[in-house]
Amino acid sequence: MNLSRRDFLINSALAGSIIPSLAQESFASPANRAADDLKVNIFSKHLQFLNYQDMAEVAKELGFDGIDLTVRPKGHVLPEKVETDLPLAVEAMKKVGLAPQMFCTAVEDAGNPVDKKLLETAAKLGFKYYRMNWYRYNEQKAIPEQLGEFSTKMAGLSQLNDKLGIYGCYQNHSGRMVGASMFEIWQILQKANPKTMGAQYDIRHATVEGGLSWQTGFNLIRPHIKTIVIKDFYWEKNSSGKWAVKSVPLGEGMVDFKTYFKLLKDLKVEVPICLHLEYPLGGADQGAFQITVDKKVVFDAMKRDLQKLKELWAAA
Repeated sequence: MNLSRRDFLINSALAGSIIPSLAQESFASPANRAADDLKVNIFSKHLQFLNYQDMAEVAKELGFDGIDLTVRPKGHVLPEKVETDLPLAVEAMKKVGLAPQMFCTAVEDAGNPVDKKLLETAAKLGFKYYRMNWYRYNEQKAIPEQLGEFSTKMAGLSQLNDKLGIYGCYQNHSGRMVGASMFEIWQILQKANPKTMGAQYDIRHATVEGGLSWQTGFNLIRPHIKTIVIKDFYWEKNSSGKWAVKSVPLGEGMVDFKTYFKLLKDLKVEVPICLHLEYPLGGADQGAFQITVDKKVVFDAMKRDLQKLKELWAAA
């Protein structure tokens, strides 16, 4: 959805009172000032209803330090248009002072020419960390055999990453895909170069799958963590009476951020951080290009979760 500059500024009131400067918010207290050094990227999946320039301006105005750009099918940048469109997105980000750093892809195999071209283009533009696609199990084959095959693919990607000067990340994700368990991710990373291929640690999905044992998985994968994503959830019974995961605003769910953030601080895990908003936001939560709520609803949610993230970080 492309907006004129005038309509964008008027409708969103970014220059006015709807989204005031974060410096005027509650970060003024001594405890919260310690969180000012925390650098947070916003997942561009939730801003796909905006063009590149408006996306960059919103991210900057809301107080984010960068953008984790979706460069994948149904993303902000389509893989087949990466050579023409990715430079435009980067130019828009740089205009507001945001440097390219993180990007999210569907990359799976260094031998795939589309994947290779995507990574080559992003590396030339200055991006450093990418999230790859998830592998999926074939129910007709043994799991150990498949993990070995995935491990070989990861090794190939790590070699390409080394040539390009970028870092690949495999995100842990709850459910049936490869990587719900940290032990799976640890296994498929065994053949890869640990300097150029690692994990994107997602505490929300780790808690869904790990319950009371998520710290065990964290300790296993910690040396491989290259990037981190933040979001929250709790379990609830749905309309059919079955227990299901419900995504919620940051701090309203079951994730033990106090313990988690203290671990990150104590162990000095200092990697790029990205904020996700997976709870209902008129389609923005799912990467819609046209949303069913006012833009202000989405912007306010981002501002609120960013502020909550910094408060939780300062308190840990």
